[in-house]
Amino acid sequence: MTEIAVTTETFVAEDQSWLASRHGTENCRTVTLDLSLFDSSYYPNGVIPSGIVLGKVSSSGLYGPYTGTTDEVQTITVTGAPTGGTFTLTWNGQTTAAIAYNATAAVVQTALAALSNIGAGNVTVTGNAGGPYTVDFVGTLANTDVAQMTATASLTGGTTPGVTIATTTAGGADAGSDGRQVAVGHLFTMVRVRWNNTTGKAGAPLLEHGFVLESALPSKSGIDPNAKTDLAGRVYYR
Repeated sequence: MTEIAVTTETFVAEDQSWLASRHGTENCRTVTLDLSLFDSSYYPNGVIPSGIVLGKVSSSGLYGPYTGTTDEVQTITVTGAPTGGTFTLTWNGQTTAAIAYNATAAVVQTALAALSNIGAGNVTVTGNAGGPYTVDFVGTLANTDVAQMTATASLTGGTTPGVTIATTTAGGADAGSDGRQVAVGHLFTMVRVRWNNTTGKAGAPLLEHGFVLESALPSKSGIDPNAKTDLAGRVYYR
């Protein structure tokens, strides 16, 4: 028996802003979620939010988060504890303006988005000032195995300072092969995190037909072109 422990729960109002139209929602049906497949990143506020894309596990018939094609994630690490200087990032032949050794993630994101072959809305950067920075390729670069960035450092102070780049998640490949790589619909209502440590399951309605406002989907929904193909003719995105 696998126990799933949750120490806190925050009560939040349901957000169904992603649902562009309630027409067709009478076609929802109840499915059973395998709660062990949802890690805590799916319920930061104590609930699994409505709107996430679900897939069906072939062996068990239970449902979990869709695991279709993934977005590329790369990590930038400033090493050697510099006290000054700058670095640049190069991607697919284009190089950013100089970035300060202790730049915020927002500054790094702006520098990358300024490249014409990336552009605004196609990359997000998170992390502390001075790094490490986590770079997610999204938008038109989502679900794509993109080239790895390179860095050129002109840093001062510290001990042999430099900048390293690593690909932590290669984009484009299916993230799983248990059946959940095929999208079957959207979770219609949020599921409050009240784990049953005996069964680890919860019933929930699945939206299989309807109209969805794509820009309002929760960030972990994982909607991608392959999911849209899986749901074509049943779910329509605006």
